[in-house]
Amino acid sequence: MQLFYNPDISEISTQLLFDKTESRHIVKVLRKTVGDTLHITNGKGWIFTAELVTPNINKCMANIISKEQQKPRNFNLHLAVAPTKMNDRYEWFLEKATEIGIESITPIICDHSERKVVKTDRFDRILQSAMKQSLNAYLPQLNAPVNFKDFIEQDFSGQLFIAHCEETQKKSLKQALAPKIDVTILIGPEGDFSPKEIDLALENKFIPVTLGTTRLRTETAAIVACHSVAFSNE
Repeated sequence: MQLFYNPDISEISTQLLFDKTESRHIVKVLRKTVGDTLHITNGKGWIFTAELVTPNINKCMANIISKEQQKPRNFNLHLAVAPTKMNDRYEWFLEKATEIGIESITPIICDHSERKVVKTDRFDRILQSAMKQSLNAYLPQLNAPVNFKDFIEQDFSGQLFIAHCEETQKKSLKQALAPKIDVTILIGPEGDFSPKEIDLALENKFIPVTLGTTRLRTETAAIVACHSVAFSNE
């Protein structure tokens, strides 16, 4: 199934206009014509089935003939991940986390972050593409980059974890996770969290955890954490 994305459709919509880019894809690449079926999501849990009525290369039009709401997960996963030195590694994390399943992502700027300025121009497109590819009807929320201290002092619910490499007493994330509970996990930069940041996280009730016996790259650690949460909720 080919899934399209349009954030403006609601459950009461009866008709849909595609923009020029998607219209061209429908007509030129997929060779769709009058009467063909299209599937669209609004990223809010709904998947719509529509019939193509105007296969115009600049502005395709389709009539919505049915809709179905995808069942949401019984927990929310929020990953706060420091930007990587190479932007493409962070983009890889965004893509794979969306495929696995995640509700919210926040880039956090840390003491040891080599990248202090984060350009998120491409991030939304990557999330949308991964959502469509994985046939997921929920688009993850990408929050604005924020300094570690400002992030950590927010109000959180559910389980709170910080994954770091310091030689201190830590639990295994897989053993610490409880199913069907919201989870927030902090993943640090290439140089890890600073001791001050770790202490601040502990003061704010974050539990220190390990993701395994080997030292992982930032983006790998984020994916391991994401998959661990998904696996514990299967």
